[in-house]
Amino acid sequence: MIKISILPVLSDNYAYILKAEDGDIAIIDPGGAAPAIDFLERNALVPRIIFNTHHHGDHTGGNAPLIARYGCTLAVPAKESGRIAGGNIMLTDGMRQSFGGEALHVFETPGHTSGHVCLHFPDSRALFTGDTLFSMGCGRLFEGTAEQMWASLQKIKALPENTLIYCGHEYTLDNAKFGLRIEPENADILARLHEVEILRATGKPSLPISLAQEKKTNIFLRAQTPERFAELRILKDRG
Repeated sequence: MIKISILPVLSDNYAYILKAEDGDIAIIDPGGAAPAIDFLERNALVPRIIFNTHHHGDHTGGNAPLIARYGCTLAVPAKESGRIAGGNIMLTDGMRQSFGGEALHVFETPGHTSGHVCLHFPDSRALFTGDTLFSMGCGRLFEGTAEQMWASLQKIKALPENTLIYCGHEYTLDNAKFGLRIEPENADILARLHEVEILRATGKPSLPISLAQEKKTNIFLRAQTPERFAELRILKDRG
């Protein structure tokens, strides 16, 4: 099983440090280098590879300093490689890689950006969703359509329900409040809201969260058609 450490970065981003059983180290979406370097140095770790889920600067801003310091390989979405400097490995839909002897499955999830990818480690039951799926929410449609994002979410919904979601931002509290506006009688959303309030009050992340729980509480995953998804996304964007 991969050991996953959650690193708060910038105002509300999360980067992730992965340590495999064989000692292999990876970083996912380092929006800034300083928190990652601090963690790595304190734990005497040297990263071999950085993975980016998409090209936005709050997910890639730490790439260059980390590569300069540690000589990491950089794996980026193939469809966004022109907007991320220094990519060595191109991540494509359906690609099968390995990390620390464990399988890594890549699948494209356009919507937030045109070439966004999610990273799935089935043996460790871990899914890194970047800005495609948040706990109780989903990413804004900056470059894609509602139909694309809805289709991307269907890929996630098809994974085993014990999959643990690790997303790119700590937006859960706001998402929960919006979810209750849409489904005020949903007891699962209310319970999750109370849970997250306690976690955040004590400085703890609201992640990871199981896909099973997200299916009960995430109104975007619960949307049964692209049209309904589009309606919800517009409502969320309006605040």
